[in-house]
Amino acid sequence: MPKKRKIPMRKCIVCQESTEKRDLFRVVRSPEGDVFLDLTGKKNGRGFYISKKKSCVLKAKDKNMLSRNLGVTVPDQVFEDMISYLGEHPADAAEE
Repeated sequence: MPKKRKIPMRKCIVCQESTEKRDLFRVVRSPEGDVFLDLTGKKNGRGFYISKKKSCVLKAKDKNMLSRNLGVTVPDQVFEDMISYLGEHPADAAEE
């Protein structure tokens, strides 16, 4: 009988829902202080997760949640990248 792989779960910092890691965006602050979107989920640095919901992305931006958690200013480009990803991959977007 084949072994079942454990599916990693992570919590969205906006809606506080635990979801499979692949259904979340990971935003990373590198050791050098750069902030970027990590679609692979494997980049080195301190990371936080946001649901692939447009409402969560916009709320994180409006309430400055990522900047507070990461301790640095998050460039608008990170949020624009998440919104454009959702537009290009509607099947990946979580149900709202």
